[in-house]
Amino acid sequence: MSTPLLFPEYAERMAALARHGDVEGLADETMAYTARYTGDWGAESRHVTDALGLVAAERKPELLMAILDRCCLVTGAEQRDVTNELLKILIKPYSKIRGPESAEVALAFAARHTAYFGGGELRRMAELLLDAGRPLPPEVVAVMRRTVAHGYWGSADALKPLLARLDAPALNPGEAWADRALADVAALDPDQARRWHELFRHAATATSARPSRKWEATARELLGGLAEPGDRLRSWLALVGQPRTLRLNRTQWEHDVNEAFDQFNTTPLRGLVWVLSFLPEHPETARLLGALVETSLRKVAGLGPRNPKIANAAVHALSRIPTEEALAQIARLAARVTFKGTLKELNAALDARAAALGLTRDEVEELAVPAYGLTNVGVRVERFGDASATLDATSGTVTVTWRNGAGKVVKSVPASVRSAHPEELADFKAAVKDVEKMLSAQAERLDRQLLAQRVWPFDAWRARYLDHPLVGTLARRLIWLVDDVPCAFADGALRTHEDKEIVSGETVRLWHPIGREVAEVLAWRGWLETNRITQPFKQAHREVYLLTAAEEKTRVYSNRYAAHVLRQHQFHALAAARGWRNKLRMMVDDAYEPATRELPQWGLRAEFWIEGIGDEWQEDTTESGAYLRIATDQVRFYPIDAPEHYAHAGGGGYEQWVSQEAQPTEPLPLTEIPPLVLSEILRDVDLFVGVASVGNDPTWQDGGPGGRFREYWASYSFGELSGTAQTRREMLERLVPRLAIAERARVDGRFLVVRGDLRTYRIHLGSGNILMSPNDQYLCIVPKQTAGSSTGDVFLPFEGDRVLAVILSKAFMLAKDTQITDPTITGQLRR
Repeated sequence: MSTPLLFPEYAERMAALARHGDVEGLADETMAYTARYTGDWGAESRHVTDALGLVAAERKPELLMAILDRCCLVTGAEQRDVTNELLKILIKPYSKIRGPESAEVALAFAARHTAYFGGGELRRMAELLLDAGRPLPPEVVAVMRRTVAHGYWGSADALKPLLARLDAPALNPGEAWADRALADVAALDPDQARRWHELFRHAATATSARPSRKWEATARELLGGLAEPGDRLRSWLALVGQPRTLRLNRTQWEHDVNEAFDQFNTTPLRGLVWVLSFLPEHPETARLLGALVETSLRKVAGLGPRNPKIANAAVHALSRIPTEEALAQIARLAARVTFKGTLKELNAALDARAAALGLTRDEVEELAVPAYGLTNVGVRVERFGDASATLDATSGTVTVTWRNGAGKVVKSVPASVRSAHPEELADFKAAVKDVEKMLSAQAERLDRQLLAQRVWPFDAWRARYLDHPLVGTLARRLIWLVDDVPCAFADGALRTHEDKEIVSGETVRLWHPIGREVAEVLAWRGWLETNRITQPFKQAHREVYLLTAAEEKTRVYSNRYAAHVLRQHQFHALAAARGWRNKLRMMVDDAYEPATRELPQWGLRAEFWIEGIGDEWQEDTTESGAYLRIATDQVRFYPIDAPEHYAHAGGGGYEQWVSQEAQPTEPLPLTEIPPLVLSEILRDVDLFVGVASVGNDPTWQDGGPGGRFREYWASYSFGELSGTAQTRREMLERLVPRLAIAERARVDGRFLVVRGDLRTYRIHLGSGNILMSPNDQYLCIVPKQTAGSSTGDVFLPFEGDRVLAVILSKAFMLAKDTQITDPTITGQLRR
């Protein structure tokens, strides 16, 4: 019996396209087939390979490359595996190296990969071309270099002698910055071009973590003969991280190669980053280097940070530039970067600058914040001839208002500004972005001060915080303790919630609700709402976590957030943002430390015990083998210098690894942990669970893979409220009566109940998931990433609670359920 063909409807179309020589159409149809087909290339798919075989022999290399071009765009793992197996079939006739023609096809194919197995094979094909008098294309040289850098067995020995004979540029093509550099240099006069290539070759020797004196001296000597080196370098480095100009094909087990940096180019790129710091100071240099750090640390699927080596080089370059702009970038990055190696470099740079200035690290961070041209707190007016732009950051959101020559507000940049002041306009737009980035970094730094409990002298605090042109926009929306008297800024002065003005004092620190009287906390919440002040993070509404009876019973650990199922990668990102140290659990035979937050000012270390879940490759892991989900367990505290705990990635219990002579360090009783520390650590863990739990996913009502998490999903989606959700309920109890839908909405226990015209809906205040009448039928609404934009003019006294925005957005929509047009929702309402 013959094997039945899968999806035979493709056969006739593909055969017709092949006979007509429509290579592009045939490639498109082939990719459409691979998007549905998941098997091996055998009898059941012979109609596809037969149709491809109908293409004229001279057009087959073109077809191969057309399919390869499309394969480089595939994102799904299954389709990528299928297309790569097909490519192996199509390239096979050209890999036998019969002559330069087949070698040319095979090399063009190889050049579209990160690296290529078999250095000897690459060398033989290359030599066939060279012996025939044909040059090696630059992209072929590039894949040979990457193959050597990749370290495949035997590849280096096979390819290095050939590469040494080639007079090839020191940069690989295929990346926007390298392509621009090579093109710009090619357009120069021969002498300047030669000098630039000498600098590129020298940059390619930047193999150490820091430039040596000899390396720097040579670089400075090479720079001496170049015209406008700073402008050119800045223009090239600004393109680092942009999409590849020559996309590569991602093979099995590889990371997302088109988002990663070219392996060969990273060394000369590091050298050029160093070189930039040897040049005269320029206002754009620090901004560019700061952006390069962030670009280099952007996560790539299956790889992690793109290239910490380049990020660290940019930090080193910033540390060598003695300007306020460079120090500001270092301070901003130190507040935002979570990658441990680069954060260490940033901290070292700040510590070195502090020592040089005779200041503390905290003082340097405060003094490093520039004004960005703001003349009043949060306001900058920039004139462009008769037109003007007003930057306003006083409310927490940076806005720009443009006025034309007549003083009339206009929606966009006036044409006169674009034509007559292009450079000033570019500088102003860059400053707006700088303000946005720095405000975010300073908000995070101030949030951390709640746990640090730093104390400032009043006059220094007023200058560095309350009246600082940029930081003042945050400080004036927070509550402070001046000589232990709580106050905040309103109507041009510091005031208590009873409107008593505070003029001066001795010491200042941030107010925290823990340990304060309930009446005081409620008074400040009301004060914020009355004055319509939105705090940059939760302070007056901050959750407080006190020791429970259950925790007094367990004594040395908290089970408050145990037995939850979290999305591992989301948890990992949140943990890093909150200052926790964590490693992604892989489905491998390895041991891992718990998620850990060190608290040096308290001499403590907090641990959150977690483990990977699942045993099915790719169903329970990413392509690279990282668990998709983790299970949570205990929270514990230890002295900061206690031995670390380790447990297998998939569970089995944590234990301290100590020498035979040493005794394990016992966990500290929770009653000995300062209430502020306990509260802030448990608040972090509540955040991890509240954001990363699979119970938040409205599409998981079936329980996820195999229904394994159905019971957990149901219990979390509509269960008891966490501390964060309880704060959300308290906020909604005050907010709902003032909403436009007040007559249709009310808070009832764990739910916001909304009455529509078709149904009544109960929105859970923890997960945001919805039950509707009758019979608590589940309603699946997947929120958009911009949830909260349809909540109307709703004032919220704090930033950062996305779930609250989602709940309000759903409530406004469901109150007018007859106006919903989304078929994915209306179909559920009619059931």
